[in-house]
Amino acid sequence: MVPSPATAIGTEEELAYETLIVDIEDHVGIIRLNRPEVLNALNLQLLAELGEALDSMERNDTVRAIVITGNERAFAAGADIREMADKEFVDMFGSDRFSAETEAILKCRKPIIAAVSGYALGGGCELAMMCDFIICSDTAKFGQPEINLGVIAGIGGTQRLTRFVGKSKSMEMHLTGRFMEAEEAERSGLVSRVVPEKRLMDEALATARKIAEKSPIAVKAVKETVNRSYETTLREGTLFERRVFHSLFATEDQSEGMAAFAEKRTPQFRGR
Repeated sequence: MVPSPATAIGTEEELAYETLIVDIEDHVGIIRLNRPEVLNALNLQLLAELGEALDSMERNDTVRAIVITGNERAFAAGADIREMADKEFVDMFGSDRFSAETEAILKCRKPIIAAVSGYALGGGCELAMMCDFIICSDTAKFGQPEINLGVIAGIGGTQRLTRFVGKSKSMEMHLTGRFMEAEEAERSGLVSRVVPEKRLMDEALATARKIAEKSPIAVKAVKETVNRSYETTLREGTLFERRVFHSLFATEDQSEGMAAFAEKRTPQFRGR
């Protein structure tokens, strides 16, 4: 069970965005991409505001898990092409396009769930893959169609999609631009599960609340340790995991969790 906060957990700071709708409910931060007129295309303003919202939630101790979503038609249908169409190499390389914006997303230590309905294409697919896991509706469509524009993915698509679904499927999707339907995405390991469209947010929020009930320290440790598996060998990753496991025995949450188990009661985790 999560201790009740002493004060309200929605603030003006968290609501003041032009391209996002942001709220906090039951220790869960909810970020809804809000450019419906362009299917939530990711422009620099949206990405910057997303980084700001995540940073705000990272600093807010009442937030223990985060859900990023779009609308029924689209999670995000790609990067905003109109912002890039007239750019040249010097513009893109000189500004290191998308580097700062994606780093702001990736540095968040709290778990992030992508709740995907409709199109998650190009940058939208890449954003979903930057989250810690994806729950999608049965209407979801994933793809990296940048090849149709004469370019390739630029926010990690060639790297993350390959790690999720393997070389063969990733290569085909990047070379042909074909979309992957929800059922195939679950079968291929891109998403954790598929739910009916009408239940998507209920399921995503229920999952986030379940995470929020756990020890915040252990949750951060899980995220850091699982992500480490992509960056190192099995032997080094296992050693890292073991040392993090050992370190958690210095926390009050470990003592509380094991005592509650022995006493057959619900643990009261406080992130200490």
